[in-house]
Amino acid sequence: MSTPRSNGQRPSRFFDSRSARRIPPIQCLLTFEALARLRSVTLTAEELSVTPSAVSHRVRQLEQVLGTQLFGRTDFSLTTDGQNYLQQVREGLGALQCFPNHPVASGRARLKIAVTPTFARCMLIPRLAQFTEAYPEIDLTLQVAIPLLDVVAEDADLMVRYGVGHYADVEHLEIARDVYTPVASPSFLRQHGPITKPEDLQELPLLRSPLESWRPWFQAAGLDWAEPSEGSQFNDVGLLCDAAAAGMGVAPVRLKLGAPWLDNGTLVRLFDLDVASPHAHYLCWRTGTMDRWECQAFAEWLAKTVG
Repeated sequence: MSTPRSNGQRPSRFFDSRSARRIPPIQCLLTFEALARLRSVTLTAEELSVTPSAVSHRVRQLEQVLGTQLFGRTDFSLTTDGQNYLQQVREGLGALQCFPNHPVASGRARLKIAVTPTFARCMLIPRLAQFTEAYPEIDLTLQVAIPLLDVVAEDADLMVRYGVGHYADVEHLEIARDVYTPVASPSFLRQHGPITKPEDLQELPLLRSPLESWRPWFQAAGLDWAEPSEGSQFNDVGLLCDAAAAGMGVAPVRLKLGAPWLDNGTLVRLFDLDVASPHAHYLCWRTGTMDRWECQAFAEWLAKTVG
């Protein structure tokens, strides 16, 4: 007689208590997963509230139980056995988080993230492969959001916002601050230069953005000037950088977000004076979202990566 299966799923295995001695201690599994993700004994110890020596001891204990080496080099990269076992451990830990009468997960986690355009292009996408390599079992969906224009992704699990914080409708975590300074294209400088002192900006076209005010930089430069009320305006930092790179004028640009243009030489700094932006990037979520392990994993990774 054939053994029945339901819904095309894998047949369940019954637990044999006689094999319990071959099951690694749960603290060893948690330590292994954290160390594989963070690649740092110190960070792993901090996350688990244990000593670094305890982290090393637990990993050695796990390797002894399994009879194989999980980590290779000193950078804590995983061996082939370690990579295979990590996937099993994460599936197992995920299964332990499922409670009776709750829907059973499909085995893959899905995470929807709403991100502002320039942050996505300049800071998130270039680093995102690191996350997908560390968490291959998480499927990401990225959606563009521009809260300034009320363009939001209402069904997103996590949202990246740029502003002053103090959001009343969501919980939030500051993930990145930046400084800004005036920049322009080399062709603009050849046409309008030389620009050697802040006062030289008075007769130049100044590009504007509701995302960054000129006035704090003016004050830091010793200029008692009002916020410009004329000139082209852009509600996206990427568009602001593109306009400045096209020679339209001088733009107040944040160094982290403007790095692609500064690195390839299409924009150059005018002065050595940087001013801290009063705004920052925040990761936001609704209450209860962080109960899902995939949301917590992404939040921790993003804060460490872009912070």
